[in-house]
Amino acid sequence: MRLRSPETLRALMHQSGLSTRELATAAQCHNSFIDHLLHGRRDSCASPLATKLAEAVDVPVSVLFAEEADKMVRSGN
Repeated sequence: MRLRSPETLRALMHQSGLSTRELATAAQCHNSFIDHLLHGRRDSCASPLATKLAEAVDVPVSVLFAEEADKMVRSGN
């Protein structure tokens, strides 16, 4: 799944009071992965991880992530 916006993730983390490390712990991933998402060095992850990240900041997964197929439809592929 593709992250819609690093800024949205950052804002939701702030709103939830979660640090990078705390979000990583909640989602069971490495804190460097969260850092990569926040700084645009990564923009996608597997669906189970996307779900855990969304749950950690208490939003539906569709707020943070788009299906990869959505990206293909928008680009005309």
